[in-house]
Amino acid sequence: MASKLADDPRIDPRIKAAFGAMPIANPGDAVSREAMLAELTGPEAEQRAAFLKALLDSVDREDISPSAGLEVRVEKVVCDPDGNTINLRIVRPQGAGALPCVYYIHGGGMASMSCFDGNQRVWARLLAHEGVTVVMPDFRNSMSASSTPDVAPFPAGLNDCVSALEWTSANAGRLGVDPKRIVVSGESGGGNLALAVGLKLRRDGKLGLIKGIYALCPYILGKWPDAAAPSSVENNGILLDLHNNRGRMGYGIEAFEARDPLAWPSFATEDDVRGFPPTVINVNECDPLRDEGINFYRLLMRAGVSARCHQAMGTIHGTEVFPSTCPDVSRAAARDLAGFARD
Repeated sequence: MASKLADDPRIDPRIKAAFGAMPIANPGDAVSREAMLAELTGPEAEQRAAFLKALLDSVDREDISPSAGLEVRVEKVVCDPDGNTINLRIVRPQGAGALPCVYYIHGGGMASMSCFDGNQRVWARLLAHEGVTVVMPDFRNSMSASSTPDVAPFPAGLNDCVSALEWTSANAGRLGVDPKRIVVSGESGGGNLALAVGLKLRRDGKLGLIKGIYALCPYILGKWPDAAAPSSVENNGILLDLHNNRGRMGYGIEAFEARDPLAWPSFATEDDVRGFPPTVINVNECDPLRDEGINFYRLLMRAGVSARCHQAMGTIHGTEVFPSTCPDVSRAAARDLAGFARD
């Protein structure tokens, strides 16, 4: 189907110019995760992957955020409980001492993409130029490989993110991280994982490792449409068409059916989040996921958590991490996130 965004009067004209002609695919329901994995092989799948990589890499522009003044390194981390190895990409101002840390988890529905993609590279630079150390875990995706070759469903990606966060805290001194000012963040699937990291740390009695959570456009319902989230109908077909079972099937249908909030944080109760550190939810006005993020914010408020919610008007899903489209929006989000880590 054609994207609805080209004709939507709410949407920033710059976004329409960048994404208005992009077709939106909905292949329908999948019968199994194995069938979905089989669809990722062959020439057609390779062409789709190459197109996506080229799109993401095109976002990485030095005029938006320069590399000068920053240092970049990659660390390999062995994760618990599986003993697998993942890459951490670390970006920070050159010569700086210990800085607040934004532990940033890339999007892609917990299923695909990488912190080494072009949009994530430029986004990390925007954050680092705001005076923070950015640590990006390239966790095990559930469907297609990141820089980490293993592919595994829930809870693999969450385990990697939690384990690498603990490693970051333990190695804060040599990473240039202030261990008392670590904020967990991420967009879309990374927003899911950021909230799930908080839920897992709370269960394990380790919330003291982080000072806050900042989730952008979190992908946390698992099933769309949903009557409690009107945006899942109103905005479906704007960049995303979510009216199928593929998100929950690919990540782990068993966890969805068990209503596990570590897989899909929308299942969380007030008791699950009570005691959370300060949390920010950032949503996009014209995003199918908008209302599930707002609903999670309201859950936090009911549980007595210090929380705030921001809606970026005129934007679509994940606009912030495509800085070449609306640089002002991306810079404002980067300043707010870095400031949240500093304060």
